[in-house]
Amino acid sequence: MDSLPDNAAHILVIDDDQRIRELLAQYLFQNGFRVTTAADAATARATMAGLVFDLVILDVMMPGESGLDLARDLKSTSSIPICMLTARAEPEERIEGLEAGVDDYIAKPFEARELLLRLQNILKRRQGPSGPRDEITMGEFVFHVARGELKRGEESIKLTERERDLLRHFAQRPGTPVARHELAADDSTGTERAVDVQINRLRRKIESDPAHPVYLQTVRGKGYILYTD
Repeated sequence: MDSLPDNAAHILVIDDDQRIRELLAQYLFQNGFRVTTAADAATARATMAGLVFDLVILDVMMPGESGLDLARDLKSTSSIPICMLTARAEPEERIEGLEAGVDDYIAKPFEARELLLRLQNILKRRQGPSGPRDEITMGEFVFHVARGELKRGEESIKLTERERDLLRHFAQRPGTPVARHELAADDSTGTERAVDVQINRLRRKIESDPAHPVYLQTVRGKGYILYTD
């Protein structure tokens, strides 16, 4: 096989099913990714101690430490993107994973092409800007940073000054968790509770379903993260 470019994204596949590990490693390599595999959480931890990865594909059901427990621990100390694989499709399990901070969920059996697209979308959202961004896009919404203007098509969405400040803050590092205390420091009240209230109000303006946000998400134990297109 041809060698990969030096800047190819490196993915860690963690699954106790050897067949899935091998198939994913081959398919992802053929599509331009570096791939390392691990059969369980303990092996994955040892591997991550010596290598840096751009994304983790993580099975939920594994012997020993479960995928969900590993995901919670990883997300408590880093912002590495995680796509979880599950043999079960219960909404409760998907919600538990999303609450743990995982970036996406896909049920087994899955189409390889769908998984590839999901991984590409996660990595695209996580790419940091090369410099200050003039605008950020969230679905049909566009926020013009300098002007502090939020638009949906030609329609201007009214923002409070605090909402503008929040969007500008997130625009500096989209796809990266921002701690609640950091956001509170920019608020005249200086309270994290006030930040939560403002976040909820902002969600009602940019999310089609504020109770299940797509763009402005909560990172348990850390704060909030804004995903952009």
